[in-house]
Amino acid sequence: DWSSDVCSSDLFIQENEMDGSTSYNIDTRDIKFVLFEQLKVQDALEGIERFEDFDLETYSAMIDETLRLSQEVFWPVNRSGDASGGCVFHGEGKVTTPEGYPEAYKIMAESGLVGLSGDQKWGATGLPEPVAMAIGEVLTGAAPALSTYGGLSRGVANLLAHHGAEWMKEKCLENLNTGLWGGTMCLTEPGAGSSVGDSLTKAVPSDEEGVYHLEGEKIFITGGDQDLTENILHLVLAKLPDAPAGSKGISIFLVSKYNFDDGSRNGVYVAGIEHKMGLKASATCALALGADQPCKGYLIGNPGDGMRIMFHMMNEARIAVGIQGLASAAAAYENAKAYAKARIQGTSIKEFKNPNAERVAIIEHPDVRRMLMNMKVTIETLRSMNYTTALRLVQAESTHDEDERKQKMALVELLTPICKSFSSDKGYEIATEAMQIFGGYGYTGEYPAEQHVRDVKIASIYEGTNGIQAMDLVGRKMRAQGGMVFMTWMQTAQKDIAAAKATGQLDAEADATNKAVGFLGAAAMQLGKLGAEGNLEGAMLQATPFLNLFGTVVLAVHALDQATVAIEALKGENVSEGDRKFYKGKVLNAKWYSANNLPAAVAMSKAIQEIGRAHV
Repeated sequence: DWSSDVCSSDLFIQENEMDGSTSYNIDTRDIKFVLFEQLKVQDALEGIERFEDFDLETYSAMIDETLRLSQEVFWPVNRSGDASGGCVFHGEGKVTTPEGYPEAYKIMAESGLVGLSGDQKWGATGLPEPVAMAIGEVLTGAAPALSTYGGLSRGVANLLAHHGAEWMKEKCLENLNTGLWGGTMCLTEPGAGSSVGDSLTKAVPSDEEGVYHLEGEKIFITGGDQDLTENILHLVLAKLPDAPAGSKGISIFLVSKYNFDDGSRNGVYVAGIEHKMGLKASATCALALGADQPCKGYLIGNPGDGMRIMFHMMNEARIAVGIQGLASAAAAYENAKAYAKARIQGTSIKEFKNPNAERVAIIEHPDVRRMLMNMKVTIETLRSMNYTTALRLVQAESTHDEDERKQKMALVELLTPICKSFSSDKGYEIATEAMQIFGGYGYTGEYPAEQHVRDVKIASIYEGTNGIQAMDLVGRKMRAQGGMVFMTWMQTAQKDIAAAKATGQLDAEADATNKAVGFLGAAAMQLGKLGAEGNLEGAMLQATPFLNLFGTVVLAVHALDQATVAIEALKGENVSEGDRKFYKGKVLNAKWYSANNLPAAVAMSKAIQEIGRAHV
């Protein structure tokens, strides 16, 4: 009876597990399982020249070293920085980060944790994207505010590597990848918000060749100013004179805090910082451009290419936000699990009538184990989904087969809204569930539970709110190639389902997942029918429910795939007792998810299919 195994608290006790309800830990055993056993990145990336200097041992050692730094350096400043109130605006365009942040950032940069996945010739570490993502998860779980600075620098560097002029690459890339310079993306304005096409920021050609003068205001700019780097490069969306209305009139400009030619101060200044619910040590700034002195900017690409080029960074950022949701959830889970093992309260349910019964740790209570199991399964399947998407991305970028490139990139684009939205929403849900396990103590600053909740909530809002992600999924990604990309995903899912069924141990789970895939397809057909009939409002009304349906089914497929790999691994002759327990947990994950989480997919699909009879 698998349910009795799930009800055993032994499932949540791992060998050599660090017990800490106030310290930082993350399950690097599972991270390595996804990378090296499930995805086999060491084999999948073999033959790609830029990764020839890396091997499995190197990847594993870098993950372990990042965990050590996270526990000894990044987590302590994360906690103290939040408690101190975060960043401070001093006027005159100056922002300082909390005590200890400059030193921690320096360690992060010197350890190669800024330019994780860029080109080595430009000073980056040069890791393949799924491994960089795994290391990013370890770092972000420990210090989500600190990680935003490095993540944005990496994003700016990658955008310039693809779209910048040669002089921009020569001058900027190594400085960005090594963490010497910081970076930002400047989209949002007070009157525009997510409607970027309504931007009012202007870029006027100057008398100096290739230089534009920018005028306007940008808000919610992460890292708009800080005391961590020698310079900051801003990617700014603005409109040239006589540019067409809307997003087609948007161009993108490189704006440096200090002028490239003489090092003097450029006319981009912080007007203030936001006082936020969470991520207090990540400076969220309002920027004034050209208010008191000229703000020099340099056009990237061609006029009107701003949105196309910026989306190169935005898509990368959206996958990174998914990792932020996952990382916070994973950290919160480890804290809650440690607390549940140590907190003595009440008696075993079997002894509830006996006033003299021994008091037990709360992990012995069924509802606590239910919460922990839900958290564990969701985190491990989210990890699989995100890392798999990252592997497809690097394979698409590395192959010489144009058809393979298009197919893999199309799958990445289809799943990006789900990685961003589903991971960030589930991250918040898991963080609140972790707080619930702490009880009243979780609501206090004594434990990190409440900080996890506050820090992760922003992930569902920035880089395009999750509602916008859902509209992108239904309005663009599902329609790509006449729906063939979605059909390709369904075919890959069917292969994983068939492999699971072939084990002889997952028949019920494979059948349930297959049924859910069918219900997902039926919901997709209903939305397609609404679109064909011109009822776009009706389709978009169901965009978020459809994304949640899709995400629920995707995680079921990943649970099956992981269980299939684990069943095969259990056949080995020299499987340690710790590994045997780990692999058994993967099989239980699939059974739990199928019985407890997957039924919601059928209900969601039926609700979407009924929208023709309902109007809002």
